[in-house]
Amino acid sequence: MPEPVIITAALVGAELTRENTPYLPLTPEEIAAEARAAYEAGAAMVHVHARDRNGVPSQDIEDYRKIIEAIRASAPELILQVSTGGAVWMSAEERLQPLALQPDMASLNTGTLNFGEEVFSNPMPMVRQFARAMQERGIRPELEVYDTGMIPAALRLLKEGLLSEPLHFDLVLGVPGGAAGTIKNLLHMVESLPPGCTWTASGIGAAQLPITTAAILLGGHVRVGLEDNIYYRRGELTQGNAPLVARAVRLARELERPPASPAEARRILHLDGDKK
Repeated sequence: MPEPVIITAALVGAELTRENTPYLPLTPEEIAAEARAAYEAGAAMVHVHARDRNGVPSQDIEDYRKIIEAIRASAPELILQVSTGGAVWMSAEERLQPLALQPDMASLNTGTLNFGEEVFSNPMPMVRQFARAMQERGIRPELEVYDTGMIPAALRLLKEGLLSEPLHFDLVLGVPGGAAGTIKNLLHMVESLPPGCTWTASGIGAAQLPITTAAILLGGHVRVGLEDNIYYRRGELTQGNAPLVARAVRLARELERPPASPAEARRILHLDGDKK
């Protein structure tokens, strides 16, 4: 039997506003409702950014606490992954705060890049600091890769003892300043990964649908959601995260790789102490 596809819903992000889409969840209750809807549509994991009471991107531990408690009450089966990327203007100390809440996973950005008009700064000393903080808390990192050069950076952390195998990567394609959202680039990234790892692919904007399809065919997992793409099709806003998850579920089933349940995803990602 082919391995099930883990579908992650990236619910909010740090760049979007209600001016971009009226379907963006902002309050803990709205984010939890989106998480529940994504779960019911077939997602096994949610990737979470926080917003404060004014809807501004936040890494404050209390803002995250409210959101995490609401999600766990609404959909306790879901794998909960927090962002340590935050927003481009945030300090390392701000970005690290949600780790104290012991999520299942956390994103670990492995390099610096131009991020649209800004610089998303992740110098290696900071990356090591974040990896060490996750290691000390037993939180499994998802290694965020925006270009192939970030893969060797992750392997440096492995050699230094700051990561444990098997590694899990998220290959993000289509960010202005990172690798373009093409299937050719996805294939190159996949071929550059170390043996024995697992990987997810995230296509940004119009790249989401082709990258999702290619990732399923190549044996990977997929991330969809408003953080990465606000449109269902050209000119038509998606009405929340669930329609994008449901489409990924249909693709996975048509390509004979059924969507993973949260329990299956935990096994695949070695989240229950099942290390190789």
